[in-house]
Amino acid sequence: MAVTTYSGAEQYNFEVVKKFAVMSLVWAVVGMFVGVYIASELAWPFLNFDSPYISFGRFRPVHTTSVIFGFGGSALFATSYYVVQRTCQTRLISDGMASFTFWGWMAVIALADVSYMLGYTQSREYAEMEWPIDILIEVVWVTYLILFVGTIMRRKQPHIYVANWFYLAFILATALLHTFNNLAVPINLFSMKSYSLFSGVQDAMTQWWYGHNAVGFFLTAAFLGMMYYFVPKQAGRPIYSYRLSIVHFWALAFMYMWVGAHHLHWTALPDWTSSLAAAFSILLLMPSWGGMINGIMTLSGAWDKLRTDPIMRFMIVALSFYGMSTFEGPMMSLKEVNALSHYTDWTVGHVHSGALGWVAMITFGSLYHMIPKLWATKMYSRKLIEWHFWLATIGIVLYIVAMWISGITQGLMWRAFDEFGNLQYSFVETVAAMHPFYAMRAIGGMFFLTGMLTMAFNIFMTIRQGKRENAALEGKLASKLAHA
Repeated sequence: MAVTTYSGAEQYNFEVVKKFAVMSLVWAVVGMFVGVYIASELAWPFLNFDSPYISFGRFRPVHTTSVIFGFGGSALFATSYYVVQRTCQTRLISDGMASFTFWGWMAVIALADVSYMLGYTQSREYAEMEWPIDILIEVVWVTYLILFVGTIMRRKQPHIYVANWFYLAFILATALLHTFNNLAVPINLFSMKSYSLFSGVQDAMTQWWYGHNAVGFFLTAAFLGMMYYFVPKQAGRPIYSYRLSIVHFWALAFMYMWVGAHHLHWTALPDWTSSLAAAFSILLLMPSWGGMINGIMTLSGAWDKLRTDPIMRFMIVALSFYGMSTFEGPMMSLKEVNALSHYTDWTVGHVHSGALGWVAMITFGSLYHMIPKLWATKMYSRKLIEWHFWLATIGIVLYIVAMWISGITQGLMWRAFDEFGNLQYSFVETVAAMHPFYAMRAIGGMFFLTGMLTMAFNIFMTIRQGKRENAALEGKLASKLAHA
């Protein structure tokens, strides 16, 4: 006999949500472990063993792909499917399409990671083995779009909750970005070799249009979808201002598309183009901080939850880092600041304050809220959630402080001149000066990875506990029916 519980209700398809949620943790552990390893390779060069497969150059895209698209992407699939069903009060329009997005996305991440380790990468002039994976991504993503929009169209609520607006913008923008950034011409129909459709300054512009909008929509708008659903749910309060959330949405959706060229100051790109991008970057500060304030003020009247609820701490710290990163980014787009910061570790620190502080922390909070509900149980250990929070927070602080110091030091050393007008430091001297900060960065990563392992264990035990409880409940009900 099948027992209808929250975790397996026929009303919703939560099976695909469960699969994506679990795999987000798996890819997080894989990606963060690789990240710690490559950070350690820079700090302690003896770790660069005589093997091309785990060299920094091949392992770095494994790290970024596993963390951004494996961990982050899987968490977005899980939470978007969960939120759209709950807020629209309807089931996903197709279980088959949902299952295809899961297996297709897992294949994409696995194939990409293996191809990187084998040395196949997508350089802009020449690529090998990559265009079939690009096509698979396109097919999976279009299926995701159809499934998400179809579910919204079948909603039983006339109102479309704002979290779904952010998720839909992320899905649409990512499809657009992926399509145009990966336009390539295979040598022939049966060849794995291809050439990029763009070259020169147009190619640089296309890359940064893709790169910054991937940050803007995949790593910002999408996770704001999480924020707008899970922060009010965890706080037990309605969103502070629904009107502000709509302004936040439209301002981000319009402005973000224009800002990518601020990465190309002092290049062959026309000066007006990068200046326009910097202007839009500064304007982005206002809606970004409006969204941060909207999330934080949702706790009005419930600030005691920060003392009593460790999941709420993840969410509020995430919003704090969102505010900090969206202040730092516009400042770094200014030409005077960019001249010092760009191509240095300061940029690495900025990216990771957003990626670890905002993206990972809001994801952790959302998964801690969602997973016990999916398996109809309580979290296995509240104490482990608290440990995870402090390990993650310490790791982030160590990481970004190390990169701030390292980056500013690099920028100053690179443009220091002696009394004869010659460069004062060789490049090798600047690399040597970075060593203590690279070690500090690696240690920060180890803290963060330890927190991730703590979470994975806690979630695994929670799922096992939930399965046991549901099996016991089914047994009791079956016994009662047998004696009825």
